[in-house]
Amino acid sequence: MRFTATVRRSRLAHRHLLAPGFRARGTEEVAEALVGLHATDASTVALSAYARLTQPTMADVDRALYEDRTVLRMHCMRRTLFAVPTALAPVFHFSTAQTVAARERASLLKRLTAENPQWDADWLAAAEQAALDALVRLGESGAEEIAAEVPVLRETVTLARGKPYEAKQRVGGWVLRLLAMDGRVRRGRPQGGWTSGRFRYYAAPELPALVPAEARAELVRRWLASYGPGTTDDVKWWTGWTVAHVREGLAAVGAVAVELDEGSGWVLPGDYGAGGYVSEARVPGTPDAPRPRRPREDATEPYAALLPGLDPTTMGWKHRDWYLDPVHRPLLFDTNGNGGPTVWWNGEIIGGWACRADGEIVWRQLADRGREAAAAVDAEAARLRTWLGEGRFVPSFPTPLARELTR
Repeated sequence: MRFTATVRRSRLAHRHLLAPGFRARGTEEVAEALVGLHATDASTVALSAYARLTQPTMADVDRALYEDRTVLRMHCMRRTLFAVPTALAPVFHFSTAQTVAARERASLLKRLTAENPQWDADWLAAAEQAALDALVRLGESGAEEIAAEVPVLRETVTLARGKPYEAKQRVGGWVLRLLAMDGRVRRGRPQGGWTSGRFRYYAAPELPALVPAEARAELVRRWLASYGPGTTDDVKWWTGWTVAHVREGLAAVGAVAVELDEGSGWVLPGDYGAGGYVSEARVPGTPDAPRPRRPREDATEPYAALLPGLDPTTMGWKHRDWYLDPVHRPLLFDTNGNGGPTVWWNGEIIGGWACRADGEIVWRQLADRGREAAAAVDAEAARLRTWLGEGRFVPSFPTPLARELTR
C-alpha cells in the first residue's frame, strides 16, 4: 500500500489534534496523543498544549504539571527533555532514559576525574545520595537551596581551561541533572514564570520495572499510532536508539511495510485510514492509549495552526519533505535541526511566526495557499495574542525567520 503526502497530512488533523474539532479537553490528552511534548524550551509545553486544547488555559497546564502531576518532565529521547504522561514514565525510562543516563554518567565521571582524580564513581555516588537526602528533608527545592545543605555540590569544575572564555561551573547542577536522568528526582515548579528553564526538584517515587525490550515495543507502538506511517530512519531519529533496537521494536508490534515518497515506511496492522487509531496490544501494566473522541461537525474543515518552536508535530520525523518544502527549511530550522515557530495549513507548513516584545504575533507566508488560508492564519494569530495577554516569550533556539520577524 502507498501513502501519499496528502493522506499523511490528513492524518495530522485527528492524531495531532490540530483541527478544532479534534482538540483535547486537558493537557494530559495532548501529551498522550503526541507521545510527549518537547520541554527543552519551557514555553513549548504551554504553547503546544494551547494549540490543541478546546479551552486553553495556563492553569490547566500548571494543574497537569505541578498540582496533579499527571504530566512530568523527564530526559528521554536523544537526551532531550520531554513532558510525558506520568503513567507512561516507566515506558520512557526503561526504553530510553536508562541508556541515556548511563552515557551521561560516564561522561560526567570523565569530566570530574579530569578536574580532581579523587572525584571518582564512589565520590559521585556519595554526592548523589547527599542531594537526595537533602531533598527528602527539604521537600521540593531549587538547586541553590539543595547546594546550601550539601557543601560538596558547591564544588566547581573549570570549563575551557586556558581559553579566553574559561569559566567555572558548580558540580551541583550536573549531579541534579544526572539524578533526574536516572529517574530519582523530578523537576517541579519553575523558579520564575512559565517561560523559565530553572526548576525546583523533588524526590521521585520508584518506577515499576519493565523489561527494556517490551518498553521499546510499547513506545514504537505509540509512535506509529500517532506519527505513522514513518520510516525506520524516522523512528531511529525520534527515539535515538540503535537501528537494531528500532527493528526489534517494529517487529514486536507487527509493523506493516508501506510505500512512502521517501521509500519504505511502517504502520501498525490495519492502520490504513485517515482517522484516529488505537492498537489493542500494549505492555502489561501500562495504560491504554486514549480512545478517539467523536469529532464535531466541522472537524474535517480546513484549519490553520500556529505551533511553537520544537513542537512535536514539527519535530516528529527525520524526513519532512511531505509536510515542509525543503526550500523553506533553512528559514525555519537552525543549524542543529531545531525547528522554530511554524504556521500550518491542513497538515502542511506554509510559514513561520514570532512574538514581538510588545506581544504582537507576526507571521510570514512562505507558501501561498490562497485567501482562505491567510485569513485563517490571521485569526489564529489574533486568538493567540488574546490568550497570551501580558505574556511574552522568546524561543531558546531562534531560527533565521524568527530573528527577522522580531527585528
